[in-house]
Amino acid sequence: MDELAITQAVVAAVSDKAGNSRVRTVRLRIGRDANVVPDAVRFCFDTVAEGTPVAGARLVIDESRGVAECQACGADFDVDDLLLGCDCGSLDVQVAGADELVVTGVEVA
Repeated sequence: MDELAITQAVVAAVSDKAGNSRVRTVRLRIGRDANVVPDAVRFCFDTVAEGTPVAGARLVIDESRGVAECQACGADFDVDDLLLGCDCGSLDVQVAGADELVVTGVEVA
């Protein structure tokens, strides 16, 4: 994906919601399967935020692995790798959260 465009969209959305308030912190959750490189977003953030209410804000990124639910036994477990399997032996699992890109919080002054 284009991390510059993603960062621009995040800054624009946060600026729109913040109005005239100064943004102190932006929190993102980026799933490991979201095809977004967190370090590239970090690299673009300050430049993109310049001249907006987000300028000077701290960017906090939570890199989530996702959670899987076993369809056979109902167990929930963290996704540790791309070869998914439940401890019960079933490979019938449903993954959630590994492909997300979400603004999870904004702190304003």
